[in-house]
Amino acid sequence: MQKPSIPKGTRDFTPQEMVNRNYIFSTIKDVFRLYGFQQIETPAMENLSTLMGKYGEEGDKLLFKITNSGDFMNGLTDEELLERNSAKLINKISEKGLRYDLTVPFARFVVQNRDKISFPFKRYQIQPVWRADRPQRGRYREFYQCDVDVVGSDSLLNELELIQIVDEVFRRLKINVVIKINNRKMLSGIAEIIGESDNITDITVAIDKIDKIGLEKVTEEIASKGISQEAIAKLQPILQLSGTNAEKLTELKKVLADSEIGLKGVSELETIFGLCQTMQVETKIELDLTLARGLNYYTGAIFEVKAIDVEMGSITGGGRYDNLTGVFGMEGVSGVGISFGADRIYDVLNQLNLYPENTLENTQILFVSFGEKELMYCLPWLSALRSKGINAEIYPEPAKMKKQMSYADNKCIPFAAIVGETEMNAGKVMLKNMKTGEQKLATMEDILESLA
Repeated sequence: MQKPSIPKGTRDFTPQEMVNRNYIFSTIKDVFRLYGFQQIETPAMENLSTLMGKYGEEGDKLLFKITNSGDFMNGLTDEELLERNSAKLINKISEKGLRYDLTVPFARFVVQNRDKISFPFKRYQIQPVWRADRPQRGRYREFYQCDVDVVGSDSLLNELELIQIVDEVFRRLKINVVIKINNRKMLSGIAEIIGESDNITDITVAIDKIDKIGLEKVTEEIASKGISQEAIAKLQPILQLSGTNAEKLTELKKVLADSEIGLKGVSELETIFGLCQTMQVETKIELDLTLARGLNYYTGAIFEVKAIDVEMGSITGGGRYDNLTGVFGMEGVSGVGISFGADRIYDVLNQLNLYPENTLENTQILFVSFGEKELMYCLPWLSALRSKGINAEIYPEPAKMKKQMSYADNKCIPFAAIVGETEMNAGKVMLKNMKTGEQKLATMEDILESLA
């Protein structure tokens, strides 16, 4: 008999792991709400017409397609089957796919619900997404994104608030991070001055891999796309600019002097850095010209957040997109957003062991009894504690004391309320601290005080 298993790149989570994950979700949610963002949800599957063509050629390949209901092969000719052309066949047997991210479904949501929402519209969304990627450390086929976006406003104050949200979330989670920032307008300007404006997508997709494969391999990939050696020679020193953020921007003003769009990108970044300085953002922010974020829809500032104390890819990323809703027939709606990768953050917290010891999700007290009468005696105590918001449970039968105490230990329950004849006669319980082993006869008030 075949052992049960789950697909590669997916994970089960135990109750304790869910406590840890919910700590991440609730921390992020609390900060989103602090800045006035409201929650929405969209379906796990979208029409392929919504998803295809929004993530570039590489992204399209990574979309999980869903075959049509019923006999999806019906209507296909023998010639079509023998041709084995996957792209053609997919169009005939699949109309839906699992969402690849939350941004494109959000753009679709905005266009579809434009009469029900007020602009600027500030939304957050915490849901799973799916990518048919090769699973490896920190890269999953099913993972959660925690997105926060503002649409309907061009103001760079939105970029500031997103940086402040990143700063606050990681301060609360106690993860040391660096925020890397760039601007797609500057990248367009660079492509323009090296004479390769038409190949901006190929250049940015390649540059985006510089961390993973290094400058030499990136150069090879750019050359393989037909970009001239002269252009590549001009590009390399720009990507290797060093110094402070201000020094890099000063140098870029000279390099991009003949590019209007490039200078606009420099100006936007100067404004964002100035705002961050005014608001005393504590997290280190670094201008990184090799940051490209390969997705086609970014048009302004782009962000990526890396954990400093752990070897891991980016744990948060995003940027400004000026025309995403345009592909759904609603022009002129600018947006900016970031996405927290909950699964990578979870892996970082696990590696650094940064979870709080006590959380509100765990059971705080277990009632342990010696017999049926004692069991009945415990029930009103349980109800009283639960009515005060205390997570309380009872071992459902009077089993051996060792078995009941092992249950408390296995679930990391900090207190046990033990009830026998003596405790019942006194109208109390024996309250045991499972960590220290101390125990005392306790009233309801004593229990509330100990659990406070």
